[in-house]
Amino acid sequence: MPKLKAGTVVPTAEEDRAIRAGVAADPECRELDGEWFKGARPAAEAMPSETYAALVRRPRGRPKADTTKVFTAIRIDADILAAFKSTGKGWQTRVNAALRQFVREHPAG
Repeated sequence: MPKLKAGTVVPTAEEDRAIRAGVAADPECRELDGEWFKGARPAAEAMPSETYAALVRRPRGRPKADTTKVFTAIRIDADILAAFKSTGKGWQTRVNAALRQFVREHPAG
């Protein structure tokens, strides 16, 4: 048996029998066997080309922002950091907004 991730729930033998009985009793549901796989076709052949193309092109994860941020590490006084963190989720966005406001109010040069 392959190593499972922590927290994975594996059905007991009794639960597995009940699941298989439920599958067998459902006329619209069947277990895929070797015969089914012999006739299976790749999704690119089975779906309309525009549907397949839309699925394949769709990137995974969070959409990329128009303007991305740059990772950096800076040292900030503990009390300042604690004050921002105490405002809850989104504190880093608020730090960014505070720095942006400072830059607007104190132009370089």
